[in-house]
Amino acid sequence: MSLLLCIFAFIIGSIPWGYIIGKTKGIDLRKVGSGNIGATNVLRIIGKKEALITLLLDISKGIIPVLVIKLIPSYGDNLFLTGLVGTCAILGHCFSPFLRLKGGKGVATTIGVLLAYTPLAGFITIIIWIITFKFSKISSLGALISFTLLPINVYLLNYSDEIIFFAFLFTIIIYIRHAPNIKRLLQGTESKIREKQ
Repeated sequence: MSLLLCIFAFIIGSIPWGYIIGKTKGIDLRKVGSGNIGATNVLRIIGKKEALITLLLDISKGIIPVLVIKLIPSYGDNLFLTGLVGTCAILGHCFSPFLRLKGGKGVATTIGVLLAYTPLAGFITIIIWIITFKFSKISSLGALISFTLLPINVYLLNYSDEIIFFAFLFTIIIYIRHAPNIKRLLQGTESKIREKQ
């Protein structure tokens, strides 16, 4: 059962909504802008409405699997298994088999996992991202700062050891997926958001 839940989460997470929405507009997001299939590139290339839809759908990919396991008797109280299922959803988004194991950066889907797994920490992460983005206009910087603080936040909120472990794991995944962005930030060449009007 645990394996099936992990597979289910990975499949849900692997649905490339940004890519699908781009295709409905005749655009392959992998070949334009940053080449990413997430909401930020949708905003740059297509527009605000499509970016919001992509964002909400990508967040839902993290929420749904975690809520499903929470509703299953004898499984919902298992914090480690719940965190593992959430991780599988994130990895599905980052390495989608529908895109030959390519995918997004994982931010929105991880936010979805957090909102279902540790709601208060999830909301705090969103707020930190929004504040950082408001002042910098750099999406990747908002993600990196908010997830850098995630393990500290869950520790200060007195969450369990399992949740602290997965908070660190989520942060590591975000950093790995943002390696090119980190390089550009250090070089001062990371682009700011200028959405399509």
